[in-house]
Amino acid sequence: MPLDFVNLLRHWRHHLHAHPELSLHESATAAFVCEQLDKLGIGFTAHIGGHGVVATISRAGSNRSVGLRADMDALPIMEATNAPYASQRPGVMHACGHDGHTASLLGAAKLLVEDHDWAGTVHLVFQPAEEGFGGADAMLKDGLLQKFPMERIFGYHNWPGLEAGTVMIHDGPIMAAASNFTITLHGKAAHAAMPHLSQDPVQGVAHLIIALNSIVARNADPLDTAVISTCKLQAGNANNQIPEQASLGGTYRALQLATMRQIEARIRDVAAHTAAAFGLSATVEIFGVLPPTVNDKAQADFAAEVAAGQGLAVRRDMAPSMGAEDFGCFLMEIPGAYAWIGNGNSANLHNPHFDYNDEILPIAAHYLAGVAKAALR
Repeated sequence: MPLDFVNLLRHWRHHLHAHPELSLHESATAAFVCEQLDKLGIGFTAHIGGHGVVATISRAGSNRSVGLRADMDALPIMEATNAPYASQRPGVMHACGHDGHTASLLGAAKLLVEDHDWAGTVHLVFQPAEEGFGGADAMLKDGLLQKFPMERIFGYHNWPGLEAGTVMIHDGPIMAAASNFTITLHGKAAHAAMPHLSQDPVQGVAHLIIALNSIVARNADPLDTAVISTCKLQAGNANNQIPEQASLGGTYRALQLATMRQIEARIRDVAAHTAAAFGLSATVEIFGVLPPTVNDKAQADFAAEVAAGQGLAVRRDMAPSMGAEDFGCFLMEIPGAYAWIGNGNSANLHNPHFDYNDEILPIAAHYLAGVAKAALR
């Protein structure tokens, strides 16, 4: 593998890692991607679904088309890696490896543009706002598949704990459907010494947390996989006042859309009836809705065959993750497959000590380019 190619991938990745941008704010990241595409002589269209960029490489001789996707956004996390290329933006870091995903897709672009042994069209989709801000859906609503028709689409996520460079491809569900919720209980404020004059939303929220935990335990089918987590609480500003309202926020996830609908209905019911029991009213907001990421089995088998043909270790035996990934939005429109590529023994995703493993950059770039070429045959 040419050293200059490996060093170029690292250079790209380290630059992106040092200059992370949050979802919906990826302007400099998108500009960097466009600059590298321009240097490679690859045409592109910017501002698809926000800061999204789509590059297109075509070879005469076939009307077949395929898409490759990488995400570009970072997270609101203070980095603790102490790497020489650590984030230069305090409180923002690439804690999920999107810097590596973007760099490896640029690498695949370089491999494809320099390789004339294929025919057809490859669309390289550099997606913004994956971290719960609807980037995939925004690109689709902006006409991604109409402007850049593709028969199928492929992508990957680095995976900590999986042996570096090993490709894991699921036959069906890979990542969970996910939705976020905020529930606000409205009551009546009073002095803390006179609780009988209040309608106490703090007591209501305390009971509501317990009640929400019963939904998966007592309403979801035990054979389905689902989780509800309450992650955020907010109530009052003084130690001696019962506040007028209190709120909680969290997320719920499942591998089946029917289970997601059932959980949402029960969240609304439980919130309303728990509030009523304490003389309160409830406002429920559901947002950040993502479908499950589910591979088409034929495309999964195809991608696994391509990876094995490249000499990569391939696994098909790992359980899905309850993490969420909006690549599932693309898979609801066109067939495709999403892979995990092992990041080795690294910190977990969304951890301040996480760092994408540079050793897998060329592996990921060659996998993406290889699966695109094979899909066009």
